[in-house]
Amino acid sequence: MQSPIIGITTYSRSEAGEFTLPGAYVDAIQLAGGIPILLPPNQPNPQRILDIVDGIVFTGGGDIDPERYGGSHHSTIYLVDAERDDFELALAQLILSTDIPALGICRGLQVLSVASGAELVPHVPEVYGETIAHRLDHPRRPIPHPVQAQPESRLAKMLEAIEFEVVSWHHQAVKTVPVGWSPVAYAADGLIEALEHQHHPWLVAVQWHPELSPESPVHQRLFQALITAASQRKTIGSY
Repeated sequence: MQSPIIGITTYSRSEAGEFTLPGAYVDAIQLAGGIPILLPPNQPNPQRILDIVDGIVFTGGGDIDPERYGGSHHSTIYLVDAERDDFELALAQLILSTDIPALGICRGLQVLSVASGAELVPHVPEVYGETIAHRLDHPRRPIPHPVQAQPESRLAKMLEAIEFEVVSWHHQAVKTVPVGWSPVAYAADGLIEALEHQHHPWLVAVQWHPELSPESPVHQRLFQALITAASQRKTIGSY
């Protein structure tokens, strides 16, 4: 199979005017056999991007503006960026109407959900309590916790696992299941940890950070599955 080109969304523009992205996303795509290209959020024509790439990764990062999903402001909301919201929500809506494989990670799950009409939980501890820590705040860093996937889901088949540990770093989550999607993994507190689209050939979103577990075969299988789907589409035009 030909190596597919995978577009990876970047973080917002910094105060110095730079677009950045943690290298773990790039490493995960390269390890799985893809060719990564970075997609900064200053793109005027998202449709043109889909003429070039074979797959998309929607990455983590700052919060989506609550106005985008009819929510209200919360004191913990941070790094809201209109340029990134505009670009990624437009790109997500385009993905929903194509057969291009896409993976949402953390904020990426939330972007795909909001693009599909869902609301978000503004601050997880206020709804789900603190039985499961989804982010460590002092200092702010990722934290591991267990997740359980639905046995009959495509996700479980991809990962070849039903129960596994993830690395998590978020304070927001999906509040309402977006139209056309199925929840396929949960944390022990009931928080939705993964969604897969009911009709798209390959559209999966996870609330955790699989790129932060490079030594885990379970998490790397997610990237391998994305690359396989993108390669098949690139080579034969379908799955």
